[in-house]
Amino acid sequence: MAMPISCSAFRRTALVLALVAAGLPAFAQESTNQSATQIASNQPAGEVVLIPSRVIYPGETIELAALKQVTLIPGKHKPDAMATRAEELQGKIAKRTLLPGRYIPTAAIREAWLVEQGAAVQVFFIAGGLTISATAVTLQPGSAGDLIKVRNSDSGKILSGTVMADGTIQVSAS
Repeated sequence: MAMPISCSAFRRTALVLALVAAGLPAFAQESTNQSATQIASNQPAGEVVLIPSRVIYPGETIELAALKQVTLIPGKHKPDAMATRAEELQGKIAKRTLLPGRYIPTAAIREAWLVEQGAAVQVFFIAGGLTISATAVTLQPGSAGDLIKVRNSDSGKILSGTVMADGTIQVSAS
């Protein structure tokens, strides 16, 4: 005779399933004849993937030496939103702890900061032929393309600007 499931038991089961899904194990076999540095970027997706070979801690730069190459078991495919190729992982920063033998969610990695919080940077305002530059202090870190806040060193005004590839900040008229 089947017993009715209580609401709390159902919630517990749902929570366990959600936690397990967040750290999906890679269903794969280790490749013994290739290292992570020998991965070709033109290999078919879903066949050979990279997963951590050791614990990677938050704030740590992901290097190929910390990853191992595995071959997925035939019929198994990597879940969507998981980073498994060298070009997706090399030089990125872990946002959270990455465990060995687990896929790496793309939401768990970020680009390295181009400007750090508290750094002195050049800020540029460009409108047509007019260019205004000033020195400012960043109030938050950012990588190229990020919108961050900076404080003008002379006036103390807080501005929002886009981090450029050369480490300068470009602000626009508000």
